[in-house]
Order: sequence, then structure tokens, then C-alpha cells
Amino acid sequence: MDAVWFVNLSITPYADALALQHHIVRVRQRGGLNDVLLLLEHPPVLTLGRNARESNLLVSREFLRQRGVEVFRVERGGEVTYHGPGQLVGYPILDLRRWRLDVGWFVHSLEEVLTRTLGDFGIHATRDPKRVGAWVGDAKIAQIGARIEQWVTYHGFSLNVDPNLAHFEWIVPCGLADRTVTSMTRALNQPVEMPAVRARVAARFGEVFGAEMRECSADELRARLAVA
Repeated sequence: MDAVWFVNLSITPYADALALQHHIVRVRQRGGLNDVLLLLEHPPVLTLGRNARESNLLVSREFLRQRGVEVFRVERGGEVTYHGPGQLVGYPILDLRRWRLDVGWFVHSLEEVLTRTLGDFGIHATRDPKRVGAWVGDAKIAQIGARIEQWVTYHGFSLNVDPNLAHFEWIVPCGLADRTVTSMTRALNQPVEMPAVRARVAARFGEVFGAEMRECSADELRARLAVA
């Protein structure tokens, strides 16, 4: 098994990250590159999955435009989701033909990465067999929404480290009107350092997937994509 490259990006506009994913997926589908895990944050943005209902947007598009918040309808599964600074987003781009041809296994593995990471910070998180993600009590702390094409995965997960939770009031998060959201900072009632969370996510990803994790800079990734 080749190493998984994990790439720490800074705050990245959603459109740029989506274009980068599409590029990596195309190369990966034809056997180029290694598998990749992108770790990053986004400026405030709302994304709607393939079957998301517009009614789960609780504010107008004009309201969002005035605040510089973009809205994207994308290929992933799931409902409407908020991303913003203070939330760690992970985009694993894996060729499952080299792992296991099992979508349920892949999603369950991402949940395991998230719950183990949260445990590293003293947060007891659980899974709900009927609702994908990670939970602290009845509050959702991590979201998963993936897409798989020709057995190559993209999109992925988001973990609420310390985002502006008031922004989740713009939506019905993941279409779950009966649940709330929380963050690591709120659960612990103390600040959490994002670099530490990034490091633990990468380590737990390697552990759960049984992979060697090799850090790759953004410049190195782009250089390899240019010749792949």
C-alpha cells in the first residue's frame, strides 16, 4: 500500500478547493498520484448535497450575499451544511480499489477517525446508526458527506473545532430540525488549537485506514499534479 499524502492548506475558498479535488480525482482515476487527504478551512460558505431541499436554507440568498457567503450545490450526498473558519474540513481522495470496495466501510471508517480524534481531546463522541457523523449527546460535532466516482472518493468530513455556531442558524443543519450542533471548544469549555487537531486527524486517519501518512506541501502537490 502506497503512502497517503496529507496536505495542510490554509483558509481556502470553496470553489478553489472543489476545483483542486476534481483535478486530483481525475488524475487518481487514471492511476496517477498517491491517495490524498486535504485538510483545510473555508471562508463562510453553505453547500447543498444532491438531494438537499432549499427549504433548509432559513435565510435568503440576498441575506447571504450581503455577508459575502456563497452557496454551492455539489455532488456529495447529504443535506445543507455550513463551513467556516474554525471548522476543520477533510477531503480524502482515495482509490477504494486499493482499499475495500465498500461504501459503508468507508463512511464508518471516517466516523471512527473523528470519534478517535475527539477522544484524544477528552471528548466522548458517539455514532448514530441512522444518522451519519459524530455526536456529543444530541448535538452534532462532525459531519460527513462523500462522493464516489469510479471508486475514487472525494468531498468528505468537517469537524467543528471552534466555528461561529451562530452561523448554523442560517440552515437546518444536515436537514435535522430536531438536533443542535456543538464544537470542541464548547464541549470542553476551553480553547482548542487547530494545528493540534489537524495533527491528530492525520494520525488517526493513518491508524484507522492502516496507512502510512506522509505530509506533502501544497506546492509539492501542485507540482506533481502538473506532471501527472
